[in-house]
Amino acid sequence: MIRTLLWRKASRSGDNGLECVELSTNATDVTYIRDSKDPEGPRLSLPHLDLAHLIHSIKGHDH
Repeated sequence: MIRTLLWRKASRSGDNGLECVELSTNATDVTYIRDSKDPEGPRLSLPHLDLAHLIHSIKGHDH
């Protein structure tokens, strides 16, 4: 079954329209990430837990 993904702008994306990351978390156990300026372009998909670890690492909590 193919689901239509519902996208939302990431809360940390800039308001200038140049840095727009969108997320879709309505897929089972997976978060999809795309560039809003290229909605038909490539998408990154990560299991929810892996995305949480990535965000945790980016924020510098592993130091």
